Amino acid sequence: MTETTIRANTVLPARRSDIELHTADGLTLVGELALPLDRDPVATLVTLHPLPSGGGYMDSHVLRKASWRLPALADVAVLRFNTRGTTSVRGTSEGMFDEGRDEGYDVAAAIAFAVDHDLPHRWLLGWSFGTDLALMHGCDPGIEGAILLSPPLRYSAPSDLARWAASGTPVLALVPEHDDYLRPAEAARRFAVAPNVEVVGVEGAKHLWVGEPFVRRVLDEVVARVAPGGSPLPTTWDGPFEVWRDPKLG
Repeated sequence: MTETTIRANTVLPARRSDIELHTADGLTLVGELALPLDRDPVATLVTLHPLPSGGGYMDSHVLRKASWRLPALADVAVLRFNTRGTTSVRGTSEGMFDEGRDEGYDVAAAIAFAVDHDLPHRWLLGWSFGTDLALMHGCDPGIEGAILLSPPLRYSAPSDLARWAASGTPVLALVPEHDDYLRPAEAARRFAVAPNVEVVGVEGAKHLWVGEPFVRRVLDEVVARVAPGGSPLPTTWDGPFEVWRDPKLG
């Protein structure tokens, strides 16, 4: 089969299943689990999406592309879900947006699902608001590390960073050079209270990581941490695949 370049809308093979998460405060959240097609995963990403009131959801493009590529290219499982009150094609999670407070129940439910289903080497992957959720609620024995994309440090507090510092759990913060909220130099200063946080500035990038080169950079950095040896990811594919088309366009 002829090798094909992996593009923004390339969906590689995986075992994809709709899932539900059940929170301790009685809500049902909708999501998806993507696993390697014919083998067990070597690591797991529990993803936390950007701000719902700003249009963030489980299909925000970097998280969606992680689920489309990483099970096939790196044997990494990807769990995505809508936090409370958030809607996507998958459906709407029960509850209401709570500025990161009650979303702690959502994070706990996602981690519990991953633990209960024996998904290995679990890491959080948060983006924007999702990084605040990771810092506020994700320092958990079931998690081996966290990766923060465009952390604004908006809802999280210094006490949250102190908790991660005390745990010693590895954290990677990927900070765009031209971020709208927190840029690399300031990020290095604010994260300095937690020496286990590695701050990496990404030249040319913006908060939304628009553009295939930046998506590739993010996914390479993610795989280098959660599945060492799997990075850099291939940029071509010689097997079957699908092409995603935006349902809004008909």
